[in-house]
Amino acid sequence: MARFDMPSTDCGALGVVVSGAMYFQLGLSYATGRNVPLDRVTAHKWLNLAAREGVKEAAAMRRELAFEMTRDEIAAAQRAAREHLSIH
Repeated sequence: MARFDMPSTDCGALGVVVSGAMYFQLGLSYATGRNVPLDRVTAHKWLNLAAREGVKEAAAMRRELAFEMTRDEIAAAQRAAREHLSIH
């Protein structure tokens, strides 16, 4: 049986440390539809989390993406980000 050490409380599956850069890459992927379905709400969520971690490019991209979104979509993205933070 394999055993994985979890180096910190900011770990995901298999002990991978989640960083702002990883959130930013997820946001880019969903914003462009690269390897995942295009989803502005999910993109905004990940960019919001990346910006929270200090990734300046994420804040700028999130702002730009928000111009293409409805208020309801932005609200859904913000709820999803809060939910992610409450779980992780």
